[in-house]
Amino acid sequence: MQQNYQDAMAMVRKFGKPDLFLTFTCNPSWSEILNCMEEVQCPEDRPDIIIRVFNMKLKELLEDICKHEIFGTVLAYIYVIVFQKRGLPHAHILLTLDSETKIRTKDDIDNFVSAELLLLCVPDPCTDLRLFQIVTKCMVHGPMWNYLYI
Repeated sequence: MQQNYQDAMAMVRKFGKPDLFLTFTCNPSWSEILNCMEEVQCPEDRPDIIIRVFNMKLKELLEDICKHEIFGTVLAYIYVIVFQKRGLPHAHILLTLDSETKIRTKDDIDNFVSAELLLLCVPDPCTDLRLFQIVTKCMVHGPMWNYLYI
């Protein structure tokens, strides 16, 4: 633990303070996990499969962030994987961006993140049921959602 802290501080000295903090959480309902389960098994029975799928998806996420530069040029990143009480892994990721692509204004933030739920943006369950199910299951959280489609 002390070594991880010292590594992070060395990165801060060399590249500056991190610009973004991301979390990436395992979802036991990912199809890659469920497809590996036998009929009587549930994901909690196979932590080996859960961590393999999580690591593959984390690797893809980091590739999108670093190689495809979805947030801009990444100078440095560091991450840790921790396990929740239920046993599911999640990653905490710190990113330091190049000075040309740093996120400085609220408009810069809006290019990447939206915390608004516009009813017009939620897929219509009559025309695209699958997309509606994905959005309502994975992207919308909180008690407000219970009152939108009653």
